[in-house]
Amino acid sequence: MTKVKNEAVSDDALLGGRLTLRQPRGGHRAGHDALLLAAFVAARPGDRVVDFGAGVGAAGLALAARVGGLDLTLMEIDPDLAALARHNIDVNRPTAAARVVKLDVTGPADAFAAHGIMPDSVDHVLMNPPFNDPVRHRASPDAARRAAHQAGDDTLAAWVHAGRRILKSGGTLSLIWRPEGMAEVLAALARGFGAVTILPVHPHADRAAIRILVRAGKGARGATALMPGIVLMTAAGAPTPRSEAILRDAQGLDAGSGDQPVEVS
Repeated sequence: MTKVKNEAVSDDALLGGRLTLRQPRGGHRAGHDALLLAAFVAARPGDRVVDFGAGVGAAGLALAARVGGLDLTLMEIDPDLAALARHNIDVNRPTAAARVVKLDVTGPADAFAAHGIMPDSVDHVLMNPPFNDPVRHRASPDAARRAAHQAGDDTLAAWVHAGRRILKSGGTLSLIWRPEGMAEVLAALARGFGAVTILPVHPHADRAAIRILVRAGKGARGATALMPGIVLMTAAGAPTPRSEAILRDAQGLDAGSGDQPVEVS
């Protein structure tokens, strides 16, 4: 088992105890974003999945807890987080084919290839890129939290480009982003992706969305669809049945939920 220093880390149960994550007590910690993203990925057993900027592996391992038999790669540039991700694979043993690679998402194709991640070879890419605009959001004094949350001008486009390069034709890219940046997401996906599905995430039914989940197919054709949103909490402050099913019971997030999408392009 991978050895990881115990100072300043905690072991936390997610998905109703189905997933145990060792993660830093400070800095960026796994939460609803990672679990919602994992629930949104349309993966099937046997698919090859790469989690960009995986951190301690929350999103990728949550997906593997729901879908067995994945070929899962957790990609992380920070060596301490990569070590924690390896520990979390050892503890959770989500699939026989799970590994961590220390790699910059924005690195060149030959760096990916050196780790066996070739162009046109992956079924699904998921990503939770840094998305806070440094002009509009006060930077955290914690370096790890700042790196995890604060985006540069070209961060999103660079991550989407890397995903496009390694995905098979028809493979999907899934990401979580801030709703006021929807135009940035659509612009980044305009080259090489189609059939975009957008699912808003609302804290309460009467509140504006705080996140958007976005999925697109490489080379896919079809209009962009804005789906009915998911609501996390009731008026009384309890989890809604749908959010409970996703965040505690590890169910997949069916974007349609039986409702009709609104086509926006």
